[in-house]
Amino acid sequence: MAPTPVHRASDFLVAVAGNPNSGKTTLFNALTGANARIGNYPGITVEIRTGHMRLPHAGRVRLIDVPGTYSLTARSPDEEVAINALLGRKGLRRPDVVLLVLDGTALERNLYLLMQVLEFEIPVVAVVNMLDAARDDGVDINFDALRKVFGIPIVGTIARRRQGVGLVRETLDELLCNLDDAPRPGWQWEPADELTADLEGFEELIAEEVRFRLDTPGSRRAFALWLLTSLHPRSELEVRPRLREHTLAVQERIAAAGRDLARESVAARFEAIDRITPGIVRRQPRHRDSTEKIDSVLTHPLWGSVVFLVIMGLIFQALFSWSDPMIGFIENTFARLAGLVRTSLPAGFLRGLLADGIISGVGAVVVFLPQILFLFLFVSILEGTGYLSRAAFLVDRLMNRLGLHGHAFVPMLSGYACAIPAIMATRTIDNTRDRLLTILSIPLISCSARLPVYTLIIALVFPAADKIGFLSTGTLVLFVIYTLSSGMAMLAASFLGRTVLRGELRPLLMELPPYRLPDPRSVLQVLLERTAAFLTTAGSVILVATVVLWAMLSFPRSSLIASEAAGTPRQHAAQLQDSFAGRIGSVLEPVLEPLGFDWKIGVGLIGAFAAREVFVGTMGVIYGVGEGADEESVGLREAMRRDRRPDGRPLWTPLTGVSLIAFFMIAMQCVSTLAVTRRETGSWGWTLFMVGYLSTAAYLVSLLVYQGGRLLGYA
Repeated sequence: MAPTPVHRASDFLVAVAGNPNSGKTTLFNALTGANARIGNYPGITVEIRTGHMRLPHAGRVRLIDVPGTYSLTARSPDEEVAINALLGRKGLRRPDVVLLVLDGTALERNLYLLMQVLEFEIPVVAVVNMLDAARDDGVDINFDALRKVFGIPIVGTIARRRQGVGLVRETLDELLCNLDDAPRPGWQWEPADELTADLEGFEELIAEEVRFRLDTPGSRRAFALWLLTSLHPRSELEVRPRLREHTLAVQERIAAAGRDLARESVAARFEAIDRITPGIVRRQPRHRDSTEKIDSVLTHPLWGSVVFLVIMGLIFQALFSWSDPMIGFIENTFARLAGLVRTSLPAGFLRGLLADGIISGVGAVVVFLPQILFLFLFVSILEGTGYLSRAAFLVDRLMNRLGLHGHAFVPMLSGYACAIPAIMATRTIDNTRDRLLTILSIPLISCSARLPVYTLIIALVFPAADKIGFLSTGTLVLFVIYTLSSGMAMLAASFLGRTVLRGELRPLLMELPPYRLPDPRSVLQVLLERTAAFLTTAGSVILVATVVLWAMLSFPRSSLIASEAAGTPRQHAAQLQDSFAGRIGSVLEPVLEPLGFDWKIGVGLIGAFAAREVFVGTMGVIYGVGEGADEESVGLREAMRRDRRPDGRPLWTPLTGVSLIAFFMIAMQCVSTLAVTRRETGSWGWTLFMVGYLSTAAYLVSLLVYQGGRLLGYA
């Protein structure tokens, strides 16, 4: 049927769903181009990507990228988000069409999710993706038979090459223009008599949920089955009280009869799939393919571990050494900009605010953007190739011995970028104990926000010219920091899992996807999105924080101090120490002195509570004010290197640097992480416990490092 142009008050809404690693996000990127943006689902902290595309007849269409899920049974928070997005629950708008992406190499398994979505009688366009990989695996798919069995539009694609994307757009265009006639085939299997009896009695109660458009008997029956397999007495699923009460009563009746409802429904769906697939999918006898050959090395206990360490070493070399030219360029640019402001404006409040507050503070943080980009680049490539799953498989052996579940690997790896999405990523862990254990351990993973601090201190106390073998000392120190932070996170999980969170550990069940070449456009898009997110979210926090810190360091201005030797280093130091920030730092100094810190570092630690990277901006403000700084002045590291304690000893020695690094590796210093932890755990108790144990450990370890170093004769 030819599409009929339509006129709507709002955009059409299409939900892009599918199994993890099915190429769902690649197709989403291909359809939306550069229009995607990242946000949060209303009221929850799971990340969602939305984008727009324009179709010839349907017009403007909004797409949402639903988290990857193997089923709609809400055992984990991500699966709950998926069902909420598809049904339009919890304040979300129900999509007009679901674009369901199926992995062509594992079509039988992916049909399970398709059957679940169809049961809700939602218009669906199925996309069988990765046809090239399927062909390489000897998989032959009969599309005519597939369309005939399910009765919905089905398109084949190779999304990473943009093949078939045009046909997806045409199919969506036609379906959206004829929504009233869109096929809704519903259930592909018939429940057994016992299960049918279980589903009766829900009709009237679910009718109250009509706002979710459960307006057909089939969709209401699907919702009843979903409730029976998803709800449990302690579940936080948003369900009306009468419906919850009825569901729990039916579950008790089923349990009393000794039946396993989840197993019954899963088995029935796979029996239906087994009946369908012989006429749809034909597989050639397999030989030992390239994926298996590569896996024989990369998942080998010895050689796989060697490759893993080499890859990690390569990443740290890139972060510390390869990014240096770009850092130098940004450093010089901000220095010239600050110098230009100083020469263009008369001395006074405005010049100080612009040159020493905004430009020096923000510039000292933005300069580390190349390292953050390198980190995201490597993570995106490793994920795109399928290596991350192998790394999880390798690390699981160690994690299991320490009491941490293997599913925690990906959230913990995300922690190297930022603790906030990492804690949100624990929603894929369906066991509450394992999830809480992972959340409490993630802050010990050294996130990218700590990277500017590490880099600044390493460059300050370990000159880049110093080398051990062919690697610079700084690279090795950075490698040790990240290795230790990973070890500490696992040890903390091991300790907590054997004390406050005792419980049984379950084995890891993980699918290893085939190796693929990562999609360059998706990698580039991720880099652009992360860069924008860093500059807009972290950057805005840093901007406000540095301006506030500059004001705290600049006021009050004592006329007595100003009159004495104005413009000299002595006058500048006196002004700083008499400022609001200096007074706070002086109050903290007796507590921080045993760690080797002075009042200036104390002020930096206070600023780091807003965001860890603000520490660098704070140092930029502190050392950028005074010391005769002008457009010809040396950089922040040199200014810090020249700093002295009151007795004339250098403040920034290797021992002070290591003590401060140890403190930053452990301390809980991110307000945003605390807020996310409170939301994800639903408990202030666990949030305060996390702050308490990390802060205490940070102080004690830093104290041990500094005082122990002094006893061994280090300065």
